[in-house]
Amino acid sequence: MTDLFGIPLPALAGQLTLGLINGAFYAMLSLGLTVIFGMLRLINFTHGAQFTLGAFGAWAAMQYFHLPYWGALLLVPLATALLGVLMERTLLRRVYRMDELYQLLLTFGLALIIEGLLSVLYGSSGLPYDNPMPGGIDLGFMFLPYYRAWIIVASLLVCLATWLLIERTRLGAYLRAATESPQLVRTFGINVPRMITLTYGFGVALAALAGVLAAPMDQVKPAMGSGLIITVFAVVVIGGMGSIPGSVVIGFALGLLEALTKVYYPPASSMVIFLVMTAVILTRPAGLFGRPA
Repeated sequence: MTDLFGIPLPALAGQLTLGLINGAFYAMLSLGLTVIFGMLRLINFTHGAQFTLGAFGAWAAMQYFHLPYWGALLLVPLATALLGVLMERTLLRRVYRMDELYQLLLTFGLALIIEGLLSVLYGSSGLPYDNPMPGGIDLGFMFLPYYRAWIIVASLLVCLATWLLIERTRLGAYLRAATESPQLVRTFGINVPRMITLTYGFGVALAALAGVLAAPMDQVKPAMGSGLIITVFAVVVIGGMGSIPGSVVIGFALGLLEALTKVYYPPASSMVIFLVMTAVILTRPAGLFGRPA
């Protein structure tokens, strides 16, 4: 059996696959955070709870309405985005002009409320969600489950589509212009508050979509988002606040780095991302892909 630095190749390949999957979730969640922060300048600590809502929405759609996974993949992000739009119009809009501390406290409080309600309704032990793509393919050096491959491909497609939407379409140009000079954009007859609301809803939909993708990977639990959100914020800081390429590239890269650390030095795997974040903050505060102020 082929070894690489003392690790059997199948074990290493399997761990790197898990790293890519973790990186896929890091990339999608940090992408949603980046869209919201880049366009709204809002620190959205509710993002992890919205990821959890996506997973619970998929479970509830299957349990109560017999909606299959592929239907949930389309409808649950839309429903969660509508909830996010309602949240933005009634609560978040009031803190845009306030200090960032108020944004952090409000969004963190909303996350705790959502997580608490889910715990009361469903408990904290976790709920199963069936794998919609059982089986896999034997690559010779490892066995690759179909669903794990789907997560990686789906996340890459979503990240690419989001980048094209923001950077290569007229709508994306309006969004960027509204961020930089809302008064100027209003002179062209564009409804800036509506664009802000839709942008927040889009970021929430990305989080919920990641949650639906995550549901078959593990049991659906109220705290599944809170365990990810700190790591995802680290990804955003390393990539650069507001940088879409930074979120995607750094998300996947740090997922792989974390996986390699688990293979070669497991005690450091839980802190390697934060060590990288510390080094980046000290040497390049704007992030690896961010623009210095």
